[in-house]
Amino acid sequence: MSSEYSLSHLSDPDLLSNLSALVARERAATAELLAHIAEVDARRLFRDAAYPSMFAYCVGELHLSEDAAYKHITTARASRRFPMLYDAIADGRLHLSAVLLLAVHLTSESIAELVAAAAHKSKLEIERLLAERFPLPDVLASIRVLPSGVTESGPLAVLPALAELAPEPVGPGELAPGRVEADELAPGRVAAWQPAWPAPRASASSQTHEQNRATRAKVWPLSTRRFALRVTIGEVTHGKLRYAQELLSHQSISGDVAAVLDRALTVLIAQLEKRKFAETSRPRPGAAPAEGHGRYVPAEVRRAVWRRDGGQCTFVGESGRRCEARELLEFDHVDEVARGGRATVDRVRLRCRAHNQLEAERTFGAEFMNDKREEARRRADERRVPAPGAGVTREPPSMIVCAP
Repeated sequence: MSSEYSLSHLSDPDLLSNLSALVARERAATAELLAHIAEVDARRLFRDAAYPSMFAYCVGELHLSEDAAYKHITTARASRRFPMLYDAIADGRLHLSAVLLLAVHLTSESIAELVAAAAHKSKLEIERLLAERFPLPDVLASIRVLPSGVTESGPLAVLPALAELAPEPVGPGELAPGRVEADELAPGRVAAWQPAWPAPRASASSQTHEQNRATRAKVWPLSTRRFALRVTIGEVTHGKLRYAQELLSHQSISGDVAAVLDRALTVLIAQLEKRKFAETSRPRPGAAPAEGHGRYVPAEVRRAVWRRDGGQCTFVGESGRRCEARELLEFDHVDEVARGGRATVDRVRLRCRAHNQLEAERTFGAEFMNDKREEARRRADERRVPAPGAGVTREPPSMIVCAP
């Protein structure tokens, strides 16, 4: 042990006094850290560093764990919205877990009362406090379908316990603030690894939203090259799964949900590749180079650009780092369409949504693009308003847990 970390020379009172002082300094530093994260997030400076989202920046540049990145970003956003949270964290009234639990319920009218009620309480105490004030309905029953040949005493016997710890989905693009859509948390996104944290309790007005959060797809590692999958499906999807198994009944994989899923994904990926960038095993021989007009990008151009750029955002920051985003990719005109840009292979590139918008802001100005995004949000809100008397009914979902 380094000599600076050897504390055997300290008396008991000094050791305890130093510990209290260090905790106080850490709380103050945490509040200051959150303020910096919130400001970087608000300015979207992660884009200049070649990251598609604040989450990706915290993990890749600041080297926070996925769990820590989620907690700090969520807490920072809540604190920027309600600055009194900074003081509550700095003086020790609230910890990060407390803010995460409270965040979904905070309003300008309720924040002072909720912060006072949660002050100096443990996570469990706050969960109970919120359960009393914002009760949730009973948990829906679920059905677990295991691969054939696996019994409860086998390797998957641990899945019921793991399912309770299954992480909420957060991927590289899900915490990006620069998306045109109103919702920043895309449901059901699966990342290579996902941190575990509890979903915040919901008020009565957001119970449906929180129930949807609780039934999102979840993936977590079991061992090397082995992952557990937990996903909620509706009755129609459950029927499709059963029908697929019946059609495969002459093959050994018919009862293996993971194998059926793999077969289905293989077919789906081929279809999506064809739709996204016109992938084909038989391109037209000797076809002349195509050129699009306006925003239209010909299939030959999309296919060539996708292969050339490797299905990855091409933005490179000042440090020389290339953005690693492979989600929310868009075909971006090097020369703006509004200024006569053409869709040729050498004048089209792949950009993630965040960096596509960054280029637009550099060209047309941030204020102009913010107005465009706000207009898009208003149109999206108008489309979401149901017609008078319209209603949506859903059947209770069933659940699958399998190990691929």
